[in-house]
Amino acid sequence: MQQYHKPHTKKVSSGTGGKRIKFRDKKLAHIGGVFASTKTAQTDERVLIRGRGGTIKVKLKRVAMVNVKRKDGKIVKAKILGVVESHNPDYVRQNIITKGVTLNTELGKVRVSNRVGQDGVVNGILM
Repeated sequence: MQQYHKPHTKKVSSGTGGKRIKFRDKKLAHIGGVFASTKTAQTDERVLIRGRGGTIKVKLKRVAMVNVKRKDGKIVKAKILGVVESHNPDYVRQNIITKGVTLNTELGKVRVSNRVGQDGVVNGILM
């Protein structure tokens, strides 16, 4: 579900907390805050979102492979086996991939170095 970041409708100055009247309808520019919650899967699934000014964002919903930078500087693709470590324990249980998450791959443990929900690919560095 999308979030709507609208101007507040409570009075601040009076301290009573009374409601203000609505002075305009909802605007598309105030919609935002949707978390992509990229998960591991067998196939890739991407969603295109139109941003403000016509820019296109690629949100990654499901992913199977990660681009891994090895110690020698070469970049290879590896299959994702699961999420090992994250800042949120629920993300490990649900296999949700975000920036800074440690993944278990065919090559070993990989730390994700990009924002997956913003870029549309998963890049990582071999640990």
